[in-house]
Amino acid sequence: MKHVILGNGPAGVIAAETIRKRSPSAQIIMIGSEDVPPYSRMAIPYLLMGNIQESGTYLRKDPQHFDKLKIEQVHGHVDSVDCKAKELLLQGGARVSFDKLLIATGSVPVQPPIPGIQLPGVHSCWTMSDARAIASLAKPGTRVLQMGAGFIGCIILEALASRDVRLTVVEMGDRMVPRMMTGLAGGMIKEWVQSKGVDVFTGTRVEEISSSGSALSVKLSNGKVLEVDLVISATGVKPNIGCLQNSGLDLLTGVLVNERMQTSHPDVYAAGDVAEGIDFSTGQRIVNAIQPNAADQARIAGIAMTGGDAESLGALQINVLDTLGLISSSFGLWAGAKDGEHVEIVDREHFKYLRLEFLGDVLVGATCVGNTDHIGVLRGLIQSKTRLGEWKSHLLRDPTQAMEAYLAKGQAQSAWMN
Repeated sequence: MKHVILGNGPAGVIAAETIRKRSPSAQIIMIGSEDVPPYSRMAIPYLLMGNIQESGTYLRKDPQHFDKLKIEQVHGHVDSVDCKAKELLLQGGARVSFDKLLIATGSVPVQPPIPGIQLPGVHSCWTMSDARAIASLAKPGTRVLQMGAGFIGCIILEALASRDVRLTVVEMGDRMVPRMMTGLAGGMIKEWVQSKGVDVFTGTRVEEISSSGSALSVKLSNGKVLEVDLVISATGVKPNIGCLQNSGLDLLTGVLVNERMQTSHPDVYAAGDVAEGIDFSTGQRIVNAIQPNAADQARIAGIAMTGGDAESLGALQINVLDTLGLISSSFGLWAGAKDGEHVEIVDREHFKYLRLEFLGDVLVGATCVGNTDHIGVLRGLIQSKTRLGEWKSHLLRDPTQAMEAYLAKGQAQSAWMN
């Protein structure tokens, strides 16, 4: 059996290892588009901070790891996938056939339609090549403008701030991390970041970037014009499905998969940021582009590709972020459910916030800022869909009693089972 894995990020690597463990004699080929060993993009900010070297981003530290597992690594860019012929066409004309294929191509940065976005000095922060370019430019005192303050943007923000640049952040949304934080929580993160010396403009767009001598001139929708040395585009990512347009696979935002990570072709699977599966909380289609989800999907795909029986319960939205020392997190239906209830406690002075979302007597979502106590408990209650009964009223009065509710319901369930 010939297993081909398109992509060598976390999903591709975990799937390859899972296949090898279950099928010692199978042929495994893993194709990566960058001429570096498999690495984690989420480690790039730590590289920019100087906390690690490039080798610290590598997913497996032993240089012989994949050779020992007899996983063949191929460097190349895939132009197209032909599911009917069961082969890939690489740039340069090479073809790779497969019996089973895993698509783990991840995400690519969204490039906003801004005049001047292609100018030298404007960079994404997504690949190792991007990281090297930014590291060479972002010196102490460098004037840097970052477009985007979403999840990835806030991680990059911290890396840039650690390099002692003069940083300005521009976010189109009305708050920072608008896709993982409520209005109050996102506003508190903005206040925190500003208190650390970073200028932040929310509800603001970059309208134009132009050359200004050796610098860049950036026109903002709030009327300001900033002179900067470097622009970082962190305006989001999207599933990397460019090579799949004529593949015959069912595509929406990403590649549609079932609970076994199987696509519309029975011998083709997808996992990670490129896969569009089922949301745990709603049952609707979702691309859940976080590394824990990629790892879980890759394990399931690897088992399914080798004839095993494993299914996803759905992708739970999980976001945990450290922004210049302020920890924030959100889980499940953090923005609330239709006909649901919520409770919220706010301590703006100390940058602490907690909001719980309920549907009936089930906790379905949570948002936290400045507090890591019992985060695992909140996730556990949401993921287990525990019926809280009378404990719901306790939590509505005091949402900090999540641990007590978790223990009480766990003990009640244990007593019932015994």
